[in-house]
Amino acid sequence: MFAREGYVLMLGATVIGVILSVVALYVQGVWPPIFWILAVFVVAFTFYFFRDPDRTPPADTTNLILAPADGKVVLVEEVDESIYLASRAKKVSIFLSPLDVHVNRIPVNGVIEFDRYISGSYLVAWHPKASDLNERSEIGLKHATGSKVLFKQIAGAVARRIVYHIKTGDEVVAGDRFGIVKFGSRMDVLVPLSAEIFVKVGDRVCGGETVIGQLNDEESDES
Repeated sequence: MFAREGYVLMLGATVIGVILSVVALYVQGVWPPIFWILAVFVVAFTFYFFRDPDRTPPADTTNLILAPADGKVVLVEEVDESIYLASRAKKVSIFLSPLDVHVNRIPVNGVIEFDRYISGSYLVAWHPKASDLNERSEIGLKHATGSKVLFKQIAGAVARRIVYHIKTGDEVVAGDRFGIVKFGSRMDVLVPLSAEIFVKVGDRVCGGETVIGQLNDEESDES
């Protein structure tokens, strides 16, 4: 299964692969194998990048926080969150290499209350300032407990195309697909201080399946 956002690029890669293959038929010397290798690499990498495997979330995701993407946890810290939670928050950052699945998934059950896209810089995705300066989406979700959760798709130095398919008012379920960041990128999840976080820096997570934390029922909406 492939991500629908990649169809055009996969078609383009196929065309490029065909062109390189045709050129290989007409060049001489060491060039034919080079063009064949390039053709195979362009097509294979593009199709591999846009793979979209099925994922199986836990049976009961009521209060769970799921990983919104495949990748490596690069940051777990407390921060001041002024965009949506308007309070201190716990932040988990996940870095996606070009070899990771880049389809993004909803981290928590709830209703989307806030969403916006911001064009910005293209620092490497693991840079501490990437969360605030890079091209990104910012999506705020309200959980049934009243807890507010903010998650961000963040472009990196290579990834320059953020896509998401949810909007304010949508009711969403943890583990559902919602978008993609093309090529290397990062995702941040910010939750209330009362939430428990189960992952640490260096952990590998699987989008839509790995439980990275849990919201507490006693968290109330103070807005």
